[in-house]
Amino acid sequence: MRTAESERITLETKINLQLNLDGQGQHEIQSGIGFIDHMLTLFSVHSDFDLKLKAEGDLNVDSHHTIEDIGIVLGKSFNDALKDKRGIKRYASLYIPMDEALVLVAVDISNRPFLVFNVDFDRESLGSVDTQMFKEFFRAFVNEARINLHINLIYGENDHHKIEAVFKGFARALKEATRIGENKEKVLSSKGCL
Repeated sequence: MRTAESERITLETKINLQLNLDGQGQHEIQSGIGFIDHMLTLFSVHSDFDLKLKAEGDLNVDSHHTIEDIGIVLGKSFNDALKDKRGIKRYASLYIPMDEALVLVAVDISNRPFLVFNVDFDRESLGSVDTQMFKEFFRAFVNEARINLHINLIYGENDHHKIEAVFKGFARALKEATRIGENKEKVLSSKGCL
């Protein structure tokens, strides 16, 4: 089983996260931020990754530190669970619709972090989450997971539908890219490692 557990304790947050890439989408998520709990639930269900998260943060200030640190810890756990990345398909891209919204997500588990996030929002917040924080979450994840991630909103009107399509696409792309291919011992790189 490809599993990992990470903890991050700072003066702003305390986060413990357990991740199983070979799970069944079981989840137990407590971030203190309802909308993030909803998005991470979608992520777990649509990736089939088991995810257990307990986060405490300085929400009396705002949600920034908590959301960013969850991205950091999730990314670190993802990278740790993949170990040497032997046998994985590495790449995935797909379109995900959510009612009137359509999103394209592409991923390369390359050990080279880079984020492209082309998603515009009309509202300043969804629930208690500033919509600017979604890009911060993905940036934190990408830097720690050491992946290349492109998220492009093709079109959409409802901001909830837009970000829900993003998280579902993110989940499905990671599920496909981490799938073990036919050659379980091969690292898919001309360098011999990722």
